[in-house]
Amino acid sequence: MTTHPVSAARDAVLVTGGAGYIGSHAVLALRDQGRSVVVLDDLSVGHRSAVPAGVPLIEGDVGDQERVIDLFARYGVGTVMHFAGSIVVSESVEQPLAYYRNNTVNSLALIEACARARIGRFIFSSSASVYGMPDRQPIGEDAPTQPINPYGVSKLMTEWMLRDAAAAHGLRYVALRYFNVAGADPQGRSGQRSREATHLIKIAAQTITGQRRELNIFGDDYDTPDGTCVRDYLHVSDLAEAHIAALAHLERGGDSQILNCGYGRGHSVREVLAMVERVSGRSLPTRVAPRRAGDPPALVASAARIGRVLGWTPRHADLEGIVASAIAWEERLMTEQAAGLEPHAPKSRVR
Repeated sequence: MTTHPVSAARDAVLVTGGAGYIGSHAVLALRDQGRSVVVLDDLSVGHRSAVPAGVPLIEGDVGDQERVIDLFARYGVGTVMHFAGSIVVSESVEQPLAYYRNNTVNSLALIEACARARIGRFIFSSSASVYGMPDRQPIGEDAPTQPINPYGVSKLMTEWMLRDAAAAHGLRYVALRYFNVAGADPQGRSGQRSREATHLIKIAAQTITGQRRELNIFGDDYDTPDGTCVRDYLHVSDLAEAHIAALAHLERGGDSQILNCGYGRGHSVREVLAMVERVSGRSLPTRVAPRRAGDPPALVASAARIGRVLGWTPRHADLEGIVASAIAWEERLMTEQAAGLEPHAPKSRVR
């Protein structure tokens, strides 16, 4: 296996997918700490404007090993934060091979590039979808991993590759299994730009601001307190801070970890919609639609381990604040669009 020389100073962080929703918030958190950051993004769904001024943005594919290794050397990269990938569950069912290529094969290439260049720290954007339809709530990290769609399988396969690469090559990693990410940077610097949204709070914010005629409630007959699905909603800025805590853990010499990232409490669909109405002061047009296949009644994290291992303390664990930031971001996007600024990303999420 060929190795490439790297810069002596290896304190920079390479953020793949750093022009996207979660990745851009991680870049902001890194910059707020004064960290050296470089972004690699193919801009198929990301936006140039999401990357702060002064942060190098390289347009390219994480699967291009030689280019990635060159970036490691050129910018003195010592840590990779890997966000790049396709994320829509229903699309993964329709286009499974595209998801395995973009999420699994490209992640393999990136991990191999790290091994070749002797990059020692890797933080991976995983997902609670690896649990599938869990029998118990809240869900601990030791729950069975039984994903029910190609998206979840692709995330779990990457976790397995990291585990094996760690054993063979000395790579240390933290895989964060996200629950339902929502909201926007409280300072209004970034948010979710995708117009073709699939997540409840984003869709509710679009509906309450008049961009959609109504919102579908997919099933109201679940075995939950009000019949609608319950989810653990996580503010995107808290998630970004979890990545900073994971980086600090690895820099201290901490061992590899797989950790849930959530608050440990759930809100039903109807509770979220009621909060949207409360925050906005407006009525939200909704209709009840049939259940979606594969939707578990509840997904709530057991969140004790991440606090214990990383010392992560959320600062935005408040549904009202999450909803308010999401609505404020939608209003900003509408203002940008009216002014003819950067358009939304293409509809397709498969790169």
